[in-house]
Amino acid sequence: MYLDKEKKQEIFGQYGKSNTDTGSAESQIALFSFRINHLTEHMKLNKKDIATNYSLKKMIGRRRRMLDYLKSRDIERYRAIVAKLGLRK
Repeated sequence: MYLDKEKKQEIFGQYGKSNTDTGSAESQIALFSFRINHLTEHMKLNKKDIATNYSLKKMIGRRRRMLDYLKSRDIERYRAIVAKLGLRK
């Protein structure tokens, strides 16, 4: 599998407060971004995979809502995670 336990802990450690910090908005946004990037690469090879396309769009919406939440709560944390992940907005 592309996303195993060690990879998740690495993502949480890099973007969250610790390796076990799975609940913070930054760590969840980072995990969504990793999964979105993986599914985007999959969709480039498999253009007719409708189920994956649907899942990708749902995940993008979840990340967008999480970013909006973080922006409304703490603009500095929002700007930091957007800059760290290299997102456009």
